[in-house]
Amino acid sequence: MEGGKGTVKGVALIIGDNNVRGSLHFLQHPNGNYTHVTGKITGLSPGLHGFHIHALGDTTNGCNSTGPHFNPLKKDHGAPTDDERHAGDLGNIVAGPDGVAEISIRDGKIPLSGVHSILGRAVVVHADPDDLGRGGHELSKTTGNAGARVACGIIGLQSSV
Repeated sequence: MEGGKGTVKGVALIIGDNNVRGSLHFLQHPNGNYTHVTGKITGLSPGLHGFHIHALGDTTNGCNSTGPHFNPLKKDHGAPTDDERHAGDLGNIVAGPDGVAEISIRDGKIPLSGVHSILGRAVVVHADPDDLGRGGHELSKTTGNAGARVACGIIGLQSSV
């Protein structure tokens, strides 16, 4: 999609353990209905990895200082298609046998402008699959029991040039 008037763009450089690297681009649709997240992350173990927006853009202690999932409406953890979910719950990304995850997600709860903007917050890739709040584990309703934080990046405003 072309960036036009009213379009806001963000970018995050992903850095993590064991040479996990990548970049993500965030493009807020001009009408504000959704943000499209695209990019590629390499160096992951093959399979599903929880993928979330966390509340803080603080990486002073690596990905552990990014705080909890971004949850301005104080809801339980869920799937991206659920009404009951954190704004930052983006489900799972899939790394192929080569450890590469190609990402293309459209979501209506992660704007780049307004009171619930994700700019300045962090995107985090987890070691394990997100159970989408349905796993029955004590962490299912808060984190999706997605395990350790293996990579993260701060979402910044991207130049429109």
